[in-house]
Amino acid sequence: MTGSNGAHSNGPLTGLKVVEFAGIGPGPHVAMLLADLGAEVVTIARPGAMVTNPVVERARHRVEVDMKSAKGLAFAREASAHADVVLEGFRPGVMERLGLGPDTLLEANPGLVFARMTGWGQDGPLSQAAGHDINYIAITGALSAVGRAGDTAVPPQNLVGDFGGGSMYCAFGILAALLERERSGKGQVVDAAIVDGATSLMSFFFGVRGRPYLTTERGKGMLGGAAHFYRCFECADGREVSIGAIEPQFYAELLAKSDAPAELSEGQMNPANWDDYTGKMAALIKTKSQAEWCELLEGSDACFAPVLDVEEARDHPHMKARSAYVEHDGEWHTAPAPRFSRTPGTVRSSTDDGGDVVARWKEAG
Repeated sequence: MTGSNGAHSNGPLTGLKVVEFAGIGPGPHVAMLLADLGAEVVTIARPGAMVTNPVVERARHRVEVDMKSAKGLAFAREASAHADVVLEGFRPGVMERLGLGPDTLLEANPGLVFARMTGWGQDGPLSQAAGHDINYIAITGALSAVGRAGDTAVPPQNLVGDFGGGSMYCAFGILAALLERERSGKGQVVDAAIVDGATSLMSFFFGVRGRPYLTTERGKGMLGGAAHFYRCFECADGREVSIGAIEPQFYAELLAKSDAPAELSEGQMNPANWDDYTGKMAALIKTKSQAEWCELLEGSDACFAPVLDVEEARDHPHMKARSAYVEHDGEWHTAPAPRFSRTPGTVRSSTDDGGDVVARWKEAG
């Protein structure tokens, strides 16, 4: 995958016309996902609005519009009338008060997919309240599961809410609605709420309730850091490594390659052993540096990887081989994902020609 200075893309969504009402959080990430795969995204921003994240806000055709003016409102309606998708992330009711609600826009464009990206959703007692990622995942059970026993919950950055439960589900909903439109010829509203998406992400744990080794009780479950074979450890140089050797054959390889104490081979899945075994494994990992453990374990079936920061991740040999990062216009970008064999996504620059693009849409009918 390479960057492109032009507006052209041959990604799988080429030809898809999207109007994005500029916002923050997961909404811009949804637009990036669509644009990376070829969609033509016109971003309507308020006058004087700056691009604050050139990675997430790439591949757009921006236009500044005063939505409080008759001219600005007319432009937004015109753009939406010729779009396949409208994407907005305001509080419920804002678009309706602007005269740009789904009933209005779908009447003018019956095939429109109107995607609404919010934290709490379009209804419910909290729908009008302010909030952020940490609040949305707090009421889904996701936040409670993250952290060490005896400590307060630890927010996993804003990956689980804004992006995992938010933008990914919104993009999925948009594509599902577009597929259904092929059969019905009709658009519809996609209500993408972070609380819904994060709840869906918890499906696995909801389905294994009652299994003590998979509990979401903080610091107790196998996947939550309690098990000595599924957690991170500090090395001799202060760096960290991750171990994820769940399956017996992978666990056996970890023990053999690391020259672990023989007693660790018994009772791997017994939670009663985990505290003691964690201490022994921690002492073992402390005997070597991160680089030494990488040389010994990386690429084996021990289920091992070094813990890297974002700058180091870009330079990891595997990530380099996968071209997971793309240099574009002198700046590093994350590469489009997922990958396609025939119609690859492309990193592209944003431009300020949104008005011209909408005029072209109108001319093309």
